[in-house]
Amino acid sequence: MTAATPAVLRLGTRASALATTQSGLVADMIRERLGREVELVEVSTEGDRSAAPLATMGGSGVFVSALRDALLAGRVDVAVHSLKDLPTTPAEGIALAAVPLREDPRDVVVARDGLTLGELPVGSALGTGSPRRVSQLAALGLGLDLHGIRGNVDTRIRKVREGEVDAVVLARAGLARLGRLDEVTEVLDPLQMLPAPGQGALAVECRSDDTDLVAALSHLEDPATRAAVTAERAVLSALEAGCSAPLGALAEVVEGEDGEELWLRAVALSEDGGLSVRMSATGPVADAAHLGTRLASEMLAEGAADLMEAPPVRNQHA
Repeated sequence: MTAATPAVLRLGTRASALATTQSGLVADMIRERLGREVELVEVSTEGDRSAAPLATMGGSGVFVSALRDALLAGRVDVAVHSLKDLPTTPAEGIALAAVPLREDPRDVVVARDGLTLGELPVGSALGTGSPRRVSQLAALGLGLDLHGIRGNVDTRIRKVREGEVDAVVLARAGLARLGRLDEVTEVLDPLQMLPAPGQGALAVECRSDDTDLVAALSHLEDPATRAAVTAERAVLSALEAGCSAPLGALAEVVEGEDGEELWLRAVALSEDGGLSVRMSATGPVADAAHLGTRLASEMLAEGAADLMEAPPVRNQHA
């Protein structure tokens, strides 16, 4: 008796070029490692349908909920997200089945005439929709005018090409996946700009009661990436309870004196970048969540919760 052919896995994705590219990468991994056929199913999210700033819509989770609803309703079997979009609170009935190998998590500049941040003249217009980037750019004291923008990668870069702004700051990972790294004019060192928790990583989710699929998708997992983003998201989760300040965090698995360990850096800033609490910690890779929680507690003890009380710079002139 011939075994039945496994059903095609329906993979839910947002419709943007970056989202479908990322989902396509995961679909290829599933085909290669699990031997399953995959079809992409586009799902429209609240974040895609609105042009409002993310902060006014409840944050990056607006990109996630519709995909999770599609999972729970059985319209798709797997969903792929940019991990930095995931809320830190677990969703009932949903399993984070795999975190594949992370792309370079750093931020990059795409500027006119091949310029770097330091080469942009005082008063140059720089576009970003991220409070985290606004605060860290303001802290650099470069005299740039920061403009809030939204839109996909192509829309943001087009604003530079058409002269609407002189530069934009984007995640390097997205440009790498889209094959557009040749448009980058500077890669920002984390000392200047710590990325968002989870930036550059992908989240592969499925229904938690589909235990066979949860087990199968675990073959897409990269343990070092999982440890790093677990630590970063633990910082975010702990600070969210007592601090609404813009936050950057980055963890890396490094070689320590007694083998591999996790090195975690984080910064919380006032809106205008004038005040910040910046700290780091190291710990065992297996203790990633505790490391992040401990670092966040130390940041709160150093005044991170008070940062948003700093007088904001309303005209966004950095």
